[in-house]
Amino acid sequence: MFRIAFHQPRIASNTGNAIRMVAATGAELHLVGPLGFDMSDAKLRRAGLDYHDLASVTVHDRLADLWAAAPSARVFAFTVRARTRYTDVAYRAGDILLFGPEPTGLDADVLADARITDQVWLPMLPACRSLNLANAAAIAAYEAWRQHGFAGA
Repeated sequence: MFRIAFHQPRIASNTGNAIRMVAATGAELHLVGPLGFDMSDAKLRRAGLDYHDLASVTVHDRLADLWAAAPSARVFAFTVRARTRYTDVAYRAGDILLFGPEPTGLDADVLADARITDQVWLPMLPACRSLNLANAAAIAAYEAWRQHGFAGA
C-alpha cells in the first residue's frame, strides 16, 4: 500500500524493526544503498524476528533506482527542516515516505531532488533533535494507513 524508504541506513536493528513494521502494516520497505550493514547481519535478523518472510523488502543501489521502480509515486521526505506536518498530508496508496540515515537525516542534495513532492516533519519537543529511525517510520506509516481506514487489517 505505502512504500517506506530508508536512504543509506546505518543501524541494522532499526532496519530489522522496520521489516517487522512493514510486515504488520502491509507496507513495502525500500532500502537505498550504500547500507551501513549487511542484509545477513545478526542484529537485523534478530530485530525483524520471524517477520522477514512476511515483509516486502527491496534493496536499491542508489536513489535513481528507487525512482525508476516507482516512476509516478509521490515522495515525502521526512526532515526536521520541513514546514509541513506529516499529519497534514493526504497520503495515497503507493506514496514513498523517505527517511535519511540515522546520524544525519536526509542531506541537502536529496531534499533538493526534483522527485521530492514535499518535505514533512514529525513534531517533537524542542529539546530533542531527532527520533529513532524505525520509530519515525512507524509513526508515518501508521498515519498513512489510518487515513485509509487500516485497509486489510
